[in-house]
Amino acid sequence: MIPVAEASARLLALVAPLPAEDVPLRRAGGRVLARDVAALRDQPPFDASAMDGYAVAGGGPSWRVVGEAAAGRGHRAALAPGEAVRIFTGAPIPAGADRVLIQEDATREGCALRATEAPAPGAHVRPRGGDFARGDALAAPRRLAPAEVALCAAMGHGTVPVRRRAEVAIVMTGDELAPAGVPPGPDGIPASNGYGIAARLEAEGARVRLLPIAADRPEALAAALGHAAGADLILTVGGASVGDHDLVARVAGAEGLAPAFHKVAMRPGKPLLAGRLHGAAFVGLPGNPVSSLVCTEVFAVPMLRAMAGLPPGPETVPSRLAAPVGANGPRAHYMRATRGPGGVAPVASQDSSRLRLLAGADALIVRPPHDPARAAGATVETIPLR
Repeated sequence: MIPVAEASARLLALVAPLPAEDVPLRRAGGRVLARDVAALRDQPPFDASAMDGYAVAGGGPSWRVVGEAAAGRGHRAALAPGEAVRIFTGAPIPAGADRVLIQEDATREGCALRATEAPAPGAHVRPRGGDFARGDALAAPRRLAPAEVALCAAMGHGTVPVRRRAEVAIVMTGDELAPAGVPPGPDGIPASNGYGIAARLEAEGARVRLLPIAADRPEALAAALGHAAGADLILTVGGASVGDHDLVARVAGAEGLAPAFHKVAMRPGKPLLAGRLHGAAFVGLPGNPVSSLVCTEVFAVPMLRAMAGLPPGPETVPSRLAAPVGANGPRAHYMRATRGPGGVAPVASQDSSRLRLLAGADALIVRPPHDPARAAGATVETIPLR
C-alpha cells in the first residue's frame, strides 16, 4: 500500500492538460478557458449616461434642450455651453456635455430646463472603458460561469478557446449486477456505482460512456476494456481486489496495463488499481458503493481537473467538529459527515456498503493516519460534497 498523497501524485502523472478547441459562446458555459481572452473593444465604447435625465453642458442652473439621445441612437451635434439633450440610460454622452442632470432633479417647460439640485461635473456619467478597456484580459485557466460567458461576449468574442472535454469510459463488473431499472435475478442487485460516478464526472465537464456491465469472466472484461478504447480515462468499478472473482488486475495486465500502483492506505477505497492502458489513464475502483464514490471524489475528479488545466485539488476546508471522534488507525479515513450550525459531524455508520448514508452526507472528514482522538470543537479538514 502507498499513502494517499503518493497515490494522488502518481495518478496526476498519468494525465496532462488536453488540447484547446474554439467553441461558440453558446456552448462555452461550464467549459475551462484554455488561453487568456483579451477585450477587442472598450466597454462602454463611449462616455454613457448612467441614468435617465438630461446631458448638460456646464453647471447651469438652467439650460436649453436641443435634442434627445437614447441607447443605440445618440445625439450627433456637439453641445454649446448652456445646452442640454434629453438622455436615457446607456445613451452616448454628446460632445460638449460633462454631466447628467437626473430627471428627478429637473423641471422643464418646453425647451427650458432648470435644476432643482445642480449636478457636479461627471455626475451620472459612465466613462469610456470604465468596465474594461481594449486589451484587458480574462485570465485562463478558469471554468466559465455565466457572468464570464457574458463578459466574453461584451469583449467582442463569438468563440472562445477552451480545453477539450475529457472522454471517460466506465466499466462496471460483476455477475450480480443488473442495469438500472432492470429487475435483477434472485442472487443479484441493481448496478448503482457507475451511474453515480458518471453523474459526478459529467458535473466536472467530462463526456462519459457508461459501457455494458462486464460479467466475471476474463473474456467479457477484456471485451469491455476493448470498447473503452479512445477514452482519455478508463474507470472500472469492482473486481479490483484480490479475490478469486476479482479479475481487473489480471485482465488489464494481459491487455497491456502499465501499472502505477495497486492498493492505497485509505478507507474506504484500499483496493485501488492504477496505470495506463490503451493509451489512456486507467483507474480500477473498488466495488463497494461508498468506496467507489469516495475514490472518484479524491482521485478521479482531480485527474479531470488536471486534464482541464485547472488546479487538481481536492480542496479541503477547515471545519469545526460538532461531535467527538475516536483515534484513527494506520490508514487515512474519509468519513461521511453532515454539516450543521454546530459544525461537522460524522454519520452514524461508516460501513462502505451503505450508499444511503453517503447520499445524506454533504462532506467528508479527512482523518490522517494515526490521527488522535478529537473532541467536539476541534478543527478538522473536510471535503465538501455539495
